[in-house]
Amino acid sequence: MTTAFDRDLDRNPANHQPLTPLSFLERASSVFPDRTAIVHGPLRRSYRELYERARRLASALQGAGVGRGDTVSVMLPNTPTMVECHYGVPMAGAVLNTLNTRLDAAILAFTFDHAETRVLITDREFSPVIREALALARVRPRVIDVDDPQYAGPGERLGADDYEAFIAAGDSQFAWAMPGDEWDAISLNYTSGTTGDPKGVVYHHRGAALLATGNVLSCDMRRHPVYLWTLPMFHCNGWCFPWTVSLLAGTHVCLRQVRAKAIYDAIADHGVTHLCGAPIVMATLLDAPQAERRGFPQRVSFTTAAAPPPEAVLAAMAAAGFDVTHVYGLTETYGPAVVNEWHEAWNSLPPAEQAARKARQGVRYAALDALDVVDPDTMVSVPADGTTLGEVVMRGNVVMKGYLKNPSATAKAFAGGWFHTGDLGVKHPDGYVQLKDRSKDIIISGGENISSIEVEDALYKHPAVANVAVVARPDAKWGETPWAFVELKTGHKATAEELMDWCRQHLARYKCPRGIVFADIPKTSTGKIQKFKLRETAKAMPTDGG
Repeated sequence: MTTAFDRDLDRNPANHQPLTPLSFLERASSVFPDRTAIVHGPLRRSYRELYERARRLASALQGAGVGRGDTVSVMLPNTPTMVECHYGVPMAGAVLNTLNTRLDAAILAFTFDHAETRVLITDREFSPVIREALALARVRPRVIDVDDPQYAGPGERLGADDYEAFIAAGDSQFAWAMPGDEWDAISLNYTSGTTGDPKGVVYHHRGAALLATGNVLSCDMRRHPVYLWTLPMFHCNGWCFPWTVSLLAGTHVCLRQVRAKAIYDAIADHGVTHLCGAPIVMATLLDAPQAERRGFPQRVSFTTAAAPPPEAVLAAMAAAGFDVTHVYGLTETYGPAVVNEWHEAWNSLPPAEQAARKARQGVRYAALDALDVVDPDTMVSVPADGTTLGEVVMRGNVVMKGYLKNPSATAKAFAGGWFHTGDLGVKHPDGYVQLKDRSKDIIISGGENISSIEVEDALYKHPAVANVAVVARPDAKWGETPWAFVELKTGHKATAEELMDWCRQHLARYKCPRGIVFADIPKTSTGKIQKFKLRETAKAMPTDGG
């Protein structure tokens, strides 16, 4: 139905532009051209320089034949080049695919082929695994090597192009175009495979802009933050913070490796105000020897995901100068979309009650339209009683476009008009959501997703293994670690160390079990493994278990 408010009031270039985070950098360069945008060792770059280099990259990519919808994959640590790629690649109309630097060659090769990678930008540090992956892949991308001055380790150049020379040939005043539609893809992130190959999660410009803005509100950020890159930018595009920081004309403090001394030095030397990371980063800070620590006058905001920090860890972080905010999200929601919003009134509660509230994942980001816990079969909301279990579902502009080339998985994920997280939780009377289990048995260790099925499949390939079940065991440092319960075949023998060595040969290091337990695996009458019993057993075991 057309109303008077619609008649002759059409969209036009004067009143409607697609949402995109690319404009954040253009504005920062225009308003604060001389403000420091990048810190990397002794390197300092202004917003004028960052914008010019991003435009050079976009221009060079277009000159190399890269256009709308082409994939540019990058294998980079948290360096200035990675920040530039978050702007320069989509400015060329292309889609940015940030690769997990911890993956093995087979998964990387699958990614290149599935994404149809046209150009690969790779840091010299990762040349061994990239060389192997390229040999396995069907596609033959143009390889551009990055030689970071802060890296002095081994590694070779794999392509004919050097990154600095490549962008030098580009135009610093390149007239990049806004996306034709804010629904256009801006990036591609791969999930950890649970059954079969990883799924390619497609982000659009609209969602990236809105989540980046939502970070400002949920993480209590003000103008000109100094943001330390401990969270990998390859993970959900760094939770969209590469765009958030530039929105506020803040400073990106780059860090190749997460080490306690480097973190403390950066906080003290550069006045860091914000950082994000998994519980392992908190453990790194708190376990650092006194010789590696530095004092600093400012309070530092630390945003963490995965398992909620224990009460003792939160107290220790506060004493060390860090204010911790707990968030929750998935690759499919551009990173964090739920935040544990803290009420001042809760500060007067007894410590145990405060800890109970801090254990909850929380409420929706301002950028998320809706969050609920429902019966997955009926899609009816569960009672807000804090006990009735259901599936956590989300809906809104910061939910992915879908899975690349996987319509069946996309349809399943969006069944009933909601995004199904696959996580099981409860809803408390005040509307706060709390996770209780993961329906697909994903283990989150150090912020990385580990599929229990993938680990089980590797162990099943050992000739002595009859049955295996892998579950998460709580870990003070990593949040969770995988532990494997194994039944051996009759007449076969194997030691825990032998099976651990087997896993190291077939899995990325961080996915390997921390313990192997030889025991009868509990099953239902229909033969289904009762993992909830194994989780309780693992939780009660000594740390050297096995």
